[in-house]
Amino acid sequence: MLTELLFFVCKQCGSASCHANLVYVGVAASFSLTPLRRTAADFTEFMTSSIHRHALITGAGSGIGQATAIALAQAEFSLVLVGRSIAKLEAVAAKAQSFGVTAQAVAIDLAEVETVKAKLQAIDLPIDVLINNAGMGYTNLLFETSLEDWQQVMTLNLTSVFQCVQAVLPQMRSRKRGTIVNIASIAAANAFPGWGAYSVSKAALVALSKTLAVEERAHGIRVVSVSPGSVNTPLWDTETVQADFDRAQMLTPEIVAQTILHTVLFARPSCN
Repeated sequence: MLTELLFFVCKQCGSASCHANLVYVGVAASFSLTPLRRTAADFTEFMTSSIHRHALITGAGSGIGQATAIALAQAEFSLVLVGRSIAKLEAVAAKAQSFGVTAQAVAIDLAEVETVKAKLQAIDLPIDVLINNAGMGYTNLLFETSLEDWQQVMTLNLTSVFQCVQAVLPQMRSRKRGTIVNIASIAAANAFPGWGAYSVSKAALVALSKTLAVEERAHGIRVVSVSPGSVNTPLWDTETVQADFDRAQMLTPEIVAQTILHTVLFARPSCN
């Protein structure tokens, strides 16, 4: 049985405990209401052992991915940072390393979906947390969206996630533990004119997350989708997005990153 967790934080300070100016951050879907059976020893081992503190983040060079990398580094997670720009990834890795963790930058073009699975599996580290953050924005009326553009959005926002998941599942299954976080959007559940292809890709990502959660629960793997509202990231500066919003009113990447961190920590094995 599945449930959904609504996340609200204070827009001013980003705290989930402050109630001064609450804003809706997103929904983390696909948690099982039936806790995974773990012993107290399992829980202690998970909390203290570096073996269970490796996180792979896609789209880690900027925006939500970068902020999430720093948040997880501060929580003592070792990191694998994936994206297209090795220079940006190395800069984030350097900042993460300042918190005393290891951080590896790996340049992969996730749009080349045929190569994604093999390249990720070549990373010789146990991945306990996979955060599928990489994606693209796209605005256009559905009537005017070309097949090429449609396929580009689906390839990066959906198919690349599918390949990332397939890359890490074998090792997660073998250890009978793991957490997968897929970054969706409120556009997955709301209709915004001009955002059709993007909305469809994110709705499909939520569906993928829910199905994967049901399929992998027996293997000790949790799957979560986080759907934030508008976030002030470089997405708004890309050529594929034509929108004029007040970015000062948007969520910050750091607020969303804290939600992702809380989600990852919440999804750790139960000691019941």
